[in-house]
Amino acid sequence: MELKHLLYARRDAVATVTINRPDARNALSHDVVVELRAALQEAKRDAAVRVIVLTGAGPLFCAGADLNSFRSEQPELDRYFQRRQLADLFVDMTELGKPTVARVNGHALAGGFGLVAACDLAIAVSEAQFGMPEVNVGVFPMMIMAIVFRNLPRKAAMELMLTGKRIDAAEAARLGLINRHVAGDRLDAEVDALAAELARKSPIGMKLGLEAFYKMQDMSFPSAIAYLQDQLALLSLSDDLKEGVTAFFEKREPRFTGR
Repeated sequence: MELKHLLYARRDAVATVTINRPDARNALSHDVVVELRAALQEAKRDAAVRVIVLTGAGPLFCAGADLNSFRSEQPELDRYFQRRQLADLFVDMTELGKPTVARVNGHALAGGFGLVAACDLAIAVSEAQFGMPEVNVGVFPMMIMAIVFRNLPRKAAMELMLTGKRIDAAEAARLGLINRHVAGDRLDAEVDALAAELARKSPIGMKLGLEAFYKMQDMSFPSAIAYLQDQLALLSLSDDLKEGVTAFFEKREPRFTGR
């Protein structure tokens, strides 16, 4: 991959994707979104990667869409299809089959708020603020609304979208947007520990489990129950499940292979 706006690194089983535009507040330009999709697909394809960490360079996580896109002179149809890349990015994030962790190193606003919500887990610095301020410039968070309403209580989400106000990390944790917040000097240790714990789990269990979670969330209850029963039967065919059960009874750590 040739990346101009991102950093991509793998250490052991953890791939870290960093939005590297600190001078532009890590804004989600069209090029950044295209590169994010490519980087996530690279992590998905790499069998050595079991966990994906998403973060930002500098003091901010991500300030959302690059507002210059609203000022640029281009046909609206072209602009429409460029924005489709962001929609596709959020769909991609439900199909990775590997857990994603947002390392929220600073404010996460607008599209950055959406990125945090789209990750499976999130740890933030205590100083981070979160918000969807689009309404303040006459826009609305259309591109992230579906994700937000799958992560936050309805009234809380509506207040944030309709007022554009920001909340602190403690409130974000209370609402379930992030798992927890920590002091800045503890962020890397907390994220590393969580990623290491996730990496020790069965890759095939994670893959089938994550796929099942995202597919069943929009099903009717009876359809979801039937689908999940089938997915458990599929998972029961794996060597990892057999190894996990054997290790439990032998009182030892399982040795998962992903098969």
